[in-house]
Amino acid sequence: MNSAVIQLLVLAGIAVFMILKLKDVLGTRDGYENPPRSLPGHASEAEKNRAKFEVIDGGPDRDITDHVGEDSDAAQALAKMKKAEPSFSVSEFLQGASGAYEMILMAFERGDLDQVRGFVSDEVYDAFDSVVQQRTENGITIEAEFIGVRELALHGASFDDETGTGEVSVRFLCELTSVVRDKGGDIIEGDASHAKRQKDTWTFGRVMGADDPNWQLVATAE
Repeated sequence: MNSAVIQLLVLAGIAVFMILKLKDVLGTRDGYENPPRSLPGHASEAEKNRAKFEVIDGGPDRDITDHVGEDSDAAQALAKMKKAEPSFSVSEFLQGASGAYEMILMAFERGDLDQVRGFVSDEVYDAFDSVVQQRTENGITIEAEFIGVRELALHGASFDDETGTGEVSVRFLCELTSVVRDKGGDIIEGDASHAKRQKDTWTFGRVMGADDPNWQLVATAE
């Protein structure tokens, strides 16, 4: 047997040996195999993600429970609002309420209610308007500048099953400067160089699912 044949036999033997070793290490896969199961108490990444989503899907609505207690009357009312109008978001509502608060408050302070007529109920508009008219009759003017909302919190919520009307109360703490002048232009209250803090609890209402997306201010309190 010549040396070339011997070399071929040696190489063939090495190849067979390597194949057998690979089979021992990797195993043989025939068709579809189930993925390896994780050890008890050690979930795989896929199982962790699946469990995480299952908790979210079956658990409390964080858009509600981030603002009110899970078992509170307000939480139940907000859940009914979401059922009546699935696109309703509590967090987005609060953002809009902050902007509406500034707009309506400053319109009242400056005596220009026309620009916010569609955002307040008839009762609130009449109450605001009577104060503005009284100031005008007494020659009182107010110069005010809004600085910002410092605190905002959902205070309560209710839902009327018969009318589909939802109401949400919000507590505001804002800072603004305000100067009150008499007929002669003299300052009788306030200081333009010093901001004051003002607390209000406003209630906004709307028929959930209605075509008009705007909420109206339906009640005010300190």
